[in-house]
Amino acid sequence: MEKLKIVVIGGVACGPKTAARIKRLNPDADVTVIEKKELLSYSGCGLPYYLSGEIKDHKELMATPVGIVRDTHFFKVVKDIRVLNQTFAKSVDRASKKVTSVNTLTGELTEIPYDKLVLAVGSTPFLPEIKGIDLKGVYTLSTVEDAREIRDRRESLKGKKAVIIGGGLIGLEVTEAFRIQGMDVTIVEREDTVLPSHSDPEMAFHVHNELKARGVKLELSSAVIEIKGDDQGNAVSVMTSKGEIQADIVLVSVGVRPNSSLAKQMGLEIGTTGAIKIDEYLRTSDPDIYAGGDCSEVWSRQTGKPIYAPMGSTANKQGRIIADNICGIPTKFRGVLGTVIIKIFGLTFASTGMTERQAKNEGLDYLTVLNPSPDRPHFMESAKLLIIKLIVDRKTGNIIGSQMTGPGEAAKRMDVTVSAMSQNANVYDLGQYDLAYAPPYSPAMDNIITAANIAENKIAGIAKGYSPFEVMEKIRKDDDFIFLDVRTPDEFAQVRIPDKRVKHIPLGKLRQAVADLPKDKEIITFCKISLRGYEAQRILEGEGFGNVFFLDGGVVCWPYEKEGV
Repeated sequence: MEKLKIVVIGGVACGPKTAARIKRLNPDADVTVIEKKELLSYSGCGLPYYLSGEIKDHKELMATPVGIVRDTHFFKVVKDIRVLNQTFAKSVDRASKKVTSVNTLTGELTEIPYDKLVLAVGSTPFLPEIKGIDLKGVYTLSTVEDAREIRDRRESLKGKKAVIIGGGLIGLEVTEAFRIQGMDVTIVEREDTVLPSHSDPEMAFHVHNELKARGVKLELSSAVIEIKGDDQGNAVSVMTSKGEIQADIVLVSVGVRPNSSLAKQMGLEIGTTGAIKIDEYLRTSDPDIYAGGDCSEVWSRQTGKPIYAPMGSTANKQGRIIADNICGIPTKFRGVLGTVIIKIFGLTFASTGMTERQAKNEGLDYLTVLNPSPDRPHFMESAKLLIIKLIVDRKTGNIIGSQMTGPGEAAKRMDVTVSAMSQNANVYDLGQYDLAYAPPYSPAMDNIITAANIAENKIAGIAKGYSPFEVMEKIRKDDDFIFLDVRTPDEFAQVRIPDKRVKHIPLGKLRQAVADLPKDKEIITFCKISLRGYEAQRILEGEGFGNVFFLDGGVVCWPYEKEGV
């Protein structure tokens, strides 16, 4: 029986995963991988940590857990996969099922027949039309070669000035890497917050504070006009809508675009996002051609709408699914929630599903929860603050989205949330998850369970909260309400929200002081994290007050001016 011939175009994430899985399922298959660059199967997500120096040698990014580098020899000897690196696919003849490849060193043309073809050609950093973007010292970060070019500069990075254009995931990871190397860093972001695709303003506020505390300069709501150079063609400064910033290095990190030119040339259908359109089995419009990774268009698990969400984790999952389907194991790709997580100095930020802004744009009826609390019992020295935001469908209790930030343990809570959303579990289900508990790891009522319980209370009308933005809107309109601070006198002396409406009554004295509060006026209660604010709301309602709310997240989540900080 003739061997099944599979050609995989792309040798970084999805491509090698597909090839290796095919050989495990069908050892007799004839598998060829074509990769236009020299290096193969590396972790692109590890590049910022190579820039920082945490990863000493770039070869570690291409190595197996036991240190064997995944090069062409490795793929041939260990995997029985032929890899043609430094080779690009010039064209594909779908009628005769042949790929014409060109060796970039010799110019040699090779025709490779296939029964099944896999497109895993990735993406390319987007370069906006800015004067000076082609100057020396202006970089993107997409490949190992990019990272080596930055880190292996002749002069030391220490003391140099870096401007990072774009405050997304890569931009923030490189910010930390550059600061570790001793660089002076300014982030220029056209939106009013960093991580604008993944965060709401009150959550990004904490990321901003962490960046500023680490010496990073933020220039938000700012457009880059020009990158200026000297007479030798070296970048020396960045002109923005707010002024000029000196720069020895400029990193452009404003997103990527799918590499879909080969697919267009082949006549394959392209999706609305500009990426290759695929079905749930990851087939293109040609049933013998599959696509996965950054070149493919995926869809939201929540709305079913097509989206472009390039992630290394998704690319690897898709590689496995493509291999299964090629080898006769029908496997569906279910879409993505858009989950991300990032380390920013001593802070973690994680997000999944929709942001509040996205939920509003979708016209959804939702409520929000802010739960700032220690990630372990307060009596544990290792306890650290974690802030959780949930966006919840008001009628069903289903979780629409979640964001988490703080120095506390966010990853496991985010993964629990993603699991719940993936199984269509609502906050009532999540509130009863039998999670692992011991004081070194979590409170008895884990942070995510408490957040689910708050949402449940809000749906039931037991807890009545305003977000910080809703309260600020009332302040700006000069609404007449009492802003009731129920913290201790010491807490009040240390930090306060400066507003004429603030009245201080510690929670322990509230029941005795109810006669001093008017029942015909709206009262908004708060404390450090609004646990006592919620208690105060319930106490006042029990005393016959009918218009009482608490400030979600309390002083910790108040993203506006504070006194005494």
